[in-house]
Amino acid sequence: MSDDFGNDFVTISDEDGNDFVLEHIDTLELEEEFYMALLPTDIDEDDEDFGLVILKVITEGDEELLTTIDDEEVLDNVYSMFMERFMDEE
Repeated sequence: MSDDFGNDFVTISDEDGNDFVLEHIDTLELEEEFYMALLPTDIDEDDEDFGLVILKVITEGDEELLTTIDDEEVLDNVYSMFMERFMDEE
């Protein structure tokens, strides 16, 4: 994870070496695990793939990494929690 753009933006790389800039929207903790809600900065809102990206924060040594969530039930639960928080803020 890189903080090249400051605290609100991160650059991540996929397994193919492609870089993506995401805006950090929120972080939450669930069962001692941390999850981040991010929005792509370069995707057209009309694109069908546009939307919230939720990644799990893992620690390897002193480094924090972001990874996808493989468990659909956990992903659904975390998504619902983020949506509740976003609705409460409005």
